[in-house]
Formats: sequence, C-alpha cells, structure tokens
Amino acid sequence: MAKPIMKIRSILVALILVGMTLPIASDGAQTEQDQSSTDVTAPVEQPTAEISGNQLLAELARHDQVRNAALLAYTEMRTYQVSDMAGKVRVQESGQMEYRAPGKLTFVMTSETGSGLVRRLAFNPLIASEIETATGKPFEDSAITPANYTFELLGEQQVGPNRCFVVWATPKRPDKYLFEGKVWIDAEDYAIVRVAGHPAKKLSFWIEQANFVREFQRIDGFWLPQKDKTFVQVKMYGQKVLTIEHQYYAVTAGRNTGESAQNVSN
Repeated sequence: MAKPIMKIRSILVALILVGMTLPIASDGAQTEQDQSSTDVTAPVEQPTAEISGNQLLAELARHDQVRNAALLAYTEMRTYQVSDMAGKVRVQESGQMEYRAPGKLTFVMTSETGSGLVRRLAFNPLIASEIETATGKPFEDSAITPANYTFELLGEQQVGPNRCFVVWATPKRPDKYLFEGKVWIDAEDYAIVRVAGHPAKKLSFWIEQANFVREFQRIDGFWLPQKDKTFVQVKMYGQKVLTIEHQYYAVTAGRNTGESAQNVSN
C-alpha cells in the first residue's frame, strides 16, 4: 500500500536529477542565507512528554498505518519548477497527480514552459520514479520507518499552528535514497509536519552539496505534502533550486481516520 506521508524518495531523486541537468544561471547570492530562510524560527524547548525518539518513530509508524488504511484516493494540482537564486523561474511543468489505493499514481501534464531538455532529463524521470516506487520494496527501502532510521528526540518546537516534537533522524545504512536530518512530528496526530535534511550518501562526483525541505499540510484528517524545496550545488555550475508545489487537494477517505493506532492489527 502506498504511504504518501512517509515517503521522501522523490525528493532525493530530484536532488540527483536536477543536479545533472543543464546549468541554470545564478546571481551568485550566498546559498547559506537562502537556505536558512526556510528554517523554523521558534525556539526548541524541553519536551513535556516522557518519550524517546525511537518510541516516537514507532508511534509515527502506527498512526501512519491507520491514515494510509483510510486513504482511498486523492487528486492534487502539482507544479514543478527550477529557478535561479534570484527567484527567476527557468523551467516549469504543471499537472494533476491522482492517487488510488493501493499504490497507484497517475500524472497528467496540463502546462509546461522553459527548457524541454531539462523537463525530459529531470521532471519526467522524477515523476516516473515516484509512480514506479509508490509501493512495494522500493518504497519500503526508503520509507521513514524503524527499519530504516533511528530517532533522537531534540525537544519540542512550534511550527505554525502545530506543536511538534523535533527529532534527529539517522539512517541505518548509507543509501542515497535515505536522508539524515531533522523531522518535526505533530504532538497530537503523530504525523510528520516537516522534514529537512540531506542524502545519507554522496549523490555523485558533480554534486558538492544537496539539501531539501519538505512541508506537510493537514487535509481532512490526512497529512499530505504542501511544498518541497531542494537545493543542489553543482561543480562549475553553481546552485539550482527545485520547488514542487502541491495544491487543490480532493481527498476520498474510507473509514474513520481518528481510529486509535493501537487498534490496527500488525
């Protein structure tokens, strides 16, 4: 069964593919400042609950199992774009992504602008990779689960309206489709609100640095991607930025999403 909340493999695929496409003009702005603009600014505070990072990971997996069992279908409008550090969009593609349980994704493109070569070499393989790995072993090998990660609790932090546990995620093996970084987990829903990190393994000789941020939104009881932003520093070509916007969701649910995770059979 597809688990859209727990999967970030598509972001790591994007880091690889965008870093290998045509050079995008850059204004030479400082990348550290640009990337830090996506940081959460509220202070990290001492946790109020007595729970370990790995207990949080287990709770996350159980609650996610409930939500995934209840999610029958959704559609969204998705926009992929590559921009320079001045914010000028160089390439863009938009379309409708549809999910049908268990694990079927389809994408229908509605508009495109900019370099056709970049769309063929980056956007098309990225979308194809997400569709092909929406279920089965490729998904299991890259999901945020106890099989792939350990969590260390750092504290609690406010992320917009959401009170979150903040954990440091460490991958259990060096894999380019796993990541190392911070995860923000909603303290009530035990759902991922935000992920920020970098690949667990160097992507290629040409990619000097790669970082990503993925933000989620709560829609009809489900936590679904809202915005992805990836930063790739490529030797000789400078930095590229890929942004993926997820908008206009329509969700079809099967049964009560508020069911306790403890009642889900293993």
